[in-house]
Amino acid sequence: MGKNTLKKQKTSKLLFFAIGLLGLVLAIFGFLFTNYPAKALKKAQAILRPTPSEKDKATLALQIEQKLREEFDQKLKQELADLKATEKEDERQQENHLTSEEERGVTLSPNSIKDVRLLRSGIPFHTKVEWHEGRNASIERVEENSFTAEYIVKLHLPQAAKKLEELEASNPKLASILPGLPPLLEQANVSPYYQTLYETKLKRIQQNSHDLSEILTKHNVYDCETILHLTTTNGRKVFYMQADMDVVSDGSDGDRLAAMPDEIVNSSNYQPFTSYGWKKQTASPNPMIAGWERRMIAGTEEMNAPGTSSDRKKWLQERISMLKRGIEDLKARSYLIAEYDPFIVIPVNLLTNTKDPFAPKVGDYAVVIFEERIFPCIVGDGGPSFKVGEASLRLAKEINAKANPYSRPISELKATYLVFPGTREKQAGPPNYLAWKEKCQELLQEIGGLGTNYSLHTWVDLFPKAEKTE
Repeated sequence: MGKNTLKKQKTSKLLFFAIGLLGLVLAIFGFLFTNYPAKALKKAQAILRPTPSEKDKATLALQIEQKLREEFDQKLKQELADLKATEKEDERQQENHLTSEEERGVTLSPNSIKDVRLLRSGIPFHTKVEWHEGRNASIERVEENSFTAEYIVKLHLPQAAKKLEELEASNPKLASILPGLPPLLEQANVSPYYQTLYETKLKRIQQNSHDLSEILTKHNVYDCETILHLTTTNGRKVFYMQADMDVVSDGSDGDRLAAMPDEIVNSSNYQPFTSYGWKKQTASPNPMIAGWERRMIAGTEEMNAPGTSSDRKKWLQERISMLKRGIEDLKARSYLIAEYDPFIVIPVNLLTNTKDPFAPKVGDYAVVIFEERIFPCIVGDGGPSFKVGEASLRLAKEINAKANPYSRPISELKATYLVFPGTREKQAGPPNYLAWKEKCQELLQEIGGLGTNYSLHTWVDLFPKAEKTE
């Protein structure tokens, strides 16, 4: 037998041995993951991706709780208002002896809307009554299908814009502002979150339609033109979103702003937290603490009052616990302030997504483009999962001086949001607008830079300066 033949046999044996060993290893891993899935997956996740700090997770959790409570409180107020409106309408109808179904509208439960035509303005609502000859009333009374009603909500789920001409329908100057954008779009992918966003909207509408509750406005349904994943030749990832712009007015920081208006301090709706926060740097107390402490005292007094129901006491206990946790956080950390700091808001379910490499994270650098202006900022806060396109009051007012918490600066889908995932600083700290601008300038260079005669906006520090003492 020749040497070549012996070498081939040895090589074959080694190959079969390697394949067998690999199969054994895979079998062992398969056994471990099958019999100990939670433990194995937990270790694998810890190795493969970083996890946010405990403080970041606590702040996000507290923020989400705040938003849910605010939404619940607003819903309760709306239901009480609807109930009062229903009672007044009933009184009016009794006085006028109205008998026509068309005149009276549709009577709903106290927690629902009185007239289905008022479910949501801006959405055409058509009503029609059909009748057919039936049998005796005693038979029709027990017949299941003798008297039925249908409530059908119809909507079109939009397609994501992807081509340059589609995007430039919102801003004809995009390619001039970002000359490197056209080649990036050729390899762009529509983000899976775009579909998730509209599925979330659809589920919310379905849920609210079941009890004839107020559904999303047409404006808030169609608030996003596209979400794209862009990747440069050097591997830089970009989260690209085209949407409108609503306004957020949250945040507080005793170090930079020791006093805030009484209407804010005493407000039960104002949120003193933003998702982006850092360790306090001075002994100056957060001005929001005083208002939260007063709410704690008022809640404790009501809870101890003899006439307070058990359900109300339980709700107050939860509220007081939340206020205590919030006060502890306000004593230890500082946050962005929407009236002073430029930042954008990203849905919380995107901020907490650890699997999508394109998903923005709190603190990531971002750029907002509107018309021919380019604004450097960061991802500073988390918002609800069923809407996109939000920015701080500072950024909103720079775009439109008339903007306020109740008036959006951009109603059309003409705001371009560029987020650079994975660019947040290792250590969060107070905003440095000049450093933000320089970093955003560097990141823009990686995607082709800005076009001729275009430059990033320069933010001015608006915080009141302490008076100098001799």
